[in-house]
Amino acid sequence: MSKVRWGVLSTSNFAQMKILPAMKHCQFAEVTALASRDLEKAKAAAERAGIAKAYGSYEELLADPDIEVIYNPMPNHLHVPWTIKALAAGKHVLCEKPIGLNVADAQRLLEATQQYPHLKVMEAFMYRLHPQWQCARQLVQEGKIGELRTIQSFFSYFNANAGNIRNMADIGGGGLMDIGCYNISLSRLIFEAEPQRVLGILDYDPQFKTDRLTSGILDFGHGTATFTCSTQLASYQRVLIFGTEGYVEIEIPFNAPPDKPCKLWLQRGETREEIVFEICDQYTIQGDLFSQAVINDAPVPTPLTDAVANMKVIEAITQSGRRNAWVTLS
Repeated sequence: MSKVRWGVLSTSNFAQMKILPAMKHCQFAEVTALASRDLEKAKAAAERAGIAKAYGSYEELLADPDIEVIYNPMPNHLHVPWTIKALAAGKHVLCEKPIGLNVADAQRLLEATQQYPHLKVMEAFMYRLHPQWQCARQLVQEGKIGELRTIQSFFSYFNANAGNIRNMADIGGGGLMDIGCYNISLSRLIFEAEPQRVLGILDYDPQFKTDRLTSGILDFGHGTATFTCSTQLASYQRVLIFGTEGYVEIEIPFNAPPDKPCKLWLQRGETREEIVFEICDQYTIQGDLFSQAVINDAPVPTPLTDAVANMKVIEAITQSGRRNAWVTLS
């Protein structure tokens, strides 16, 4: 079976460290080209990753007739414009999260995709595709924890490098955009609903002007989700999903390791069951599932409307922090 041919926009460290190694193991996808604004940089990255083609401009990559899918791991402010350019070039696109800088940005992309109904576009929330999350969602749906009532999640790391894009406010940096988007996404995924109102508390770095510590409450009407994310705390992540009869605890919910088993626990009364998952790479799974959607002309795992909905909550949390008040979502 011929594999779907992918091209990567930019030589981002994330792409080189996570995506390219993972996609070498894809059954339905193959990265065959990579682009940078610096040709030598592109050549060096392509050689390290064993990629056949290297381009010195993004436009050249989009013009390559052999490329079917574009992976866009560029900084947040470039997600929407370059995804739209890729669509105009006839390419399917897997774009990194968050999908844009704000709701208007995300909506602009959604409207642009309507001009290309034959092309697939998806936000790259890879965590949703990992078996541990598929299992957690199933446990909740089957009533294994009783009635779902609340979710607690935490995601943090420490990065005080002024030169890192995550610490640049004007291009969409900050904890809420970088990792808080996961806390919001998982809450919406598990509740299978949109929050009615949200409350946010954001602490901003005085130098970077980005949020370095953000906590939020999402009110789903029949339950809540609370979270904290930070770019300047000890590295940690955890998710707890509570019901009236038990809870699910996910050990490594977001950066699931590709080289060792993951596990979660189902607690019911005094009984604690450990569920262990076979070694897998969530980025490999993502690449294959997106490619299969292309091959079969089938829906992608997560529609772009979900990305717009997630951005609405991100924006509302930010507004709440500025107003020091609850914000209602329409």
